[in-house]
Amino acid sequence: MFRSLRREPGFYPRLWKLSLPMIMQNLITFSLGLIDTFMVSRLGNEEMAAVSTANVPVFLLLSVVFGVQSGLGILVSQYWGRGDLKSVSRALGVAALLGTAITGLLAVVFFLFPVQVMDLLSNSHERSLLGAPYLRVIGFSYVFNMLSSIYASAQRSVENPNFGMLVFGFSTLLNTGLNYLFIFGRCGFPALGVEGAAVATLLARVSEFLICAFCALRSRKIPLDLGLFFRPGREMVRRFLRYSSPVILNEAVWGMGNSLLTVILGYTDNSVEMLAANAVIGNLNRLFLVVCFGLGAATGVLVGKAIGEGRSREQVMALSRSLLLFAVLVGGGIAVCALILVPVLFVPVIFPLFKLYGESAAIAAAMAATGFASIPLHAYAISAVTGVLRSGGDVNWATALDLLPQWFVALPVTALFALVFKLGCWPIAIAMQLESCLKVPLCAWRIRDGKWIHDVTKGREG
Repeated sequence: MFRSLRREPGFYPRLWKLSLPMIMQNLITFSLGLIDTFMVSRLGNEEMAAVSTANVPVFLLLSVVFGVQSGLGILVSQYWGRGDLKSVSRALGVAALLGTAITGLLAVVFFLFPVQVMDLLSNSHERSLLGAPYLRVIGFSYVFNMLSSIYASAQRSVENPNFGMLVFGFSTLLNTGLNYLFIFGRCGFPALGVEGAAVATLLARVSEFLICAFCALRSRKIPLDLGLFFRPGREMVRRFLRYSSPVILNEAVWGMGNSLLTVILGYTDNSVEMLAANAVIGNLNRLFLVVCFGLGAATGVLVGKAIGEGRSREQVMALSRSLLLFAVLVGGGIAVCALILVPVLFVPVIFPLFKLYGESAAIAAAMAATGFASIPLHAYAISAVTGVLRSGGDVNWATALDLLPQWFVALPVTALFALVFKLGCWPIAIAMQLESCLKVPLCAWRIRDGKWIHDVTKGREG
């Protein structure tokens, strides 16, 4: 098995050089969620539960953003391998139009009907009223985030991952400072509470969009052809929809499923404690997964470029096996470190900082233990679905393997355990991790036969 790790000299330094900026970008992005949770937790558990509930539909927006940029990455990485920069501009144009249309529509719905949307997600109308001001504002931030994310995705796909790290690093620092000013009313600003967190995020997203727009017009690595950007052509629209729409649908439906887990917790008898614990552990778990997301993104770039360069099926398969095994080994190391920190750091120090005591602390400990133990499984699934299968153009299978375990196993079992049988926090926490347990063998089966390798750039425009 470990023979698969043998690669040409310089391969792993190159992999880390490509991955580290993406890891830092994800670390910065996910740290913002933890910072938001920490600052809102200062207001109380009810406020934290309200923001956690409001973020359920917001996660759908975030999933759409990730879906569009992932779909774009499939095309750009292979066009980059072929040296076809004109088609990169065309693909960016289609992604920008489609992405802003979807996120803009959802943002308007959240602005006009925030309480009604919140009422669908929990059993507490008071919580809906508390979270509605946040939901009204936060949706518009993702319209700007969509545009900046797809440009950062294009830069990453042409092996320039530092761009996204720097841009999102700046916006996160700005967001953190604005959170302090608007949530608590410092330096003469009004104390807006949970709404202040949304206002801070919106202003930070506008700033990152302006930076990306400026850089896009001046970039030499992928010079943006505005004529092709605004008129990409029917062939590019057709190709983008063919390879990207399953990815966008995949991420949107997966985001709905992940959000539904939060809705299930919001309907339990101890919903305040469940939601508060899930808000903290969800953000901590994502922080530990940043390395896996970075390796998955690097896998997509390397595999997509190899296919675009015309490498043989055997070479692409060997490359994929190396990257997947490496991701699992790295995930195993992260899991061991994270599990050690649960009794040493999280329970005695971190949980009290977020005002998790008693029942909410016990729930958080169960979620942490099961979530961290599953990190190697997540590492494989992330690299397999978002890296290997998608970059190989096998988007339909990637979608099926990503969604079926979630919707047909994890969600029904979690709902039964939490709402019907009303079991304790440990069975519920284990049920929430069943998705990744099933994805690993299913993805391994699909990848083994090599039928996932497709050149998506054939018939490209001149």
